[in-house]
Formats: sequence, C-alpha cells, structure tokens
Amino acid sequence: MNKRGKSKKAVAIGTERMERLAFLSIDAVKNDRPRYAQRYVDLAKRIGMRTKAKMPHGFRYCKGCMMPLVPGWTCTVRLTKGKVVSRCSGCNKVWRMPYLKERKQ
Repeated sequence: MNKRGKSKKAVAIGTERMERLAFLSIDAVKNDRPRYAQRYVDLAKRIGMRTKAKMPHGFRYCKGCMMPLVPGWTCTVRLTKGKVVSRCSGCNKVWRMPYLKERKQ
C-alpha cells in the first residue's frame, strides 16, 4: 500500500467480497433471515470504506436499517406524479426519485 491510497489489488479483492456479500444478503432476505441480511450489508459497507471500493452496481440498501432493498420482499415501489417512491418495510424510510414520462405528441 502506498501513501496515496489503496492498491488496485486491495480494491479488486474488496469489490469481489462486496459482490459476494450483496448476493448473500439478498438470499438471506428471501430465506426469511433479516438479521443475517443486515449483517452482510454492514460488512460489505465496511469493506467498501476500508478499501475505497464502490458498492456493486444495482445493489440498493436502506441507509437507515441496513436492509437490502428487494422490491416485494423488503420494500414497496410506487409510481406517482413523475416520481418513483420506494419505502423500506423495516424502518419506513422513503426515497423519491424523479423519472421522465413519455410525452404524447
């Protein structure tokens, strides 16, 4: 490791482990083990902070309760007035993201 940051090898190993933990957390949710799922997300987040690696693309988790967000299992998703509204089932935290509707011409 050099003074400027983590080595590329450490980032690659961290990314690989984070992907595995993300998969395990989603699997734990589907097998009705929410504590395991939260623990896996917490471990993945810590590995990411330590190695300065990013979370796997497309993996979402609740920043409030560290639960992986799986639509239909741990979160509800609604489309309202040009926004995607997601609500965590564990802590009821809400996210609103805009989306563009197709305009009629």
